Amino acid sequence: MNAIILENIRIFSNHGCLTEESKIGSNYRVDLKVEADLTKSSKSDDLNDTVDYVSLNAIVKEEMAIRSKLLEHVGKRILDRIFNELDLVSFAEVKVCKLNPPIGGDVEGVTILMTKRR
Repeated sequence: MNAIILENIRIFSNHGCLTEESKIGSNYRVDLKVEADLTKSSKSDDLNDTVDYVSLNAIVKEEMAIRSKLLEHVGKRILDRIFNELDLVSFAEVKVCKLNPPIGGDVEGVTILMTKRR
């Protein structure tokens, strides 16, 4: 199996349980890996035969724009959209990281990692 990986997608959004987080917002980093059979596209050189990473990036941006209290919720939405919209994807892994989270300590980020398989 082959993979397409989008690394370090930087997004500003308003996820979190605290009221302040919904008003102030935070910076996030999203990493996405999808597995698919890329044999056909490697031979045809045709975008229609592959998983378009522009579409993957759009899904991440659109789902990150919808406020959630929990990172797990937004991660699940990203995975669900990928599997609903992109038939070639057989496996996906998403990492959503809240940078500099307000947890009363010097923490660079808090990350959830979720996977889904067809």
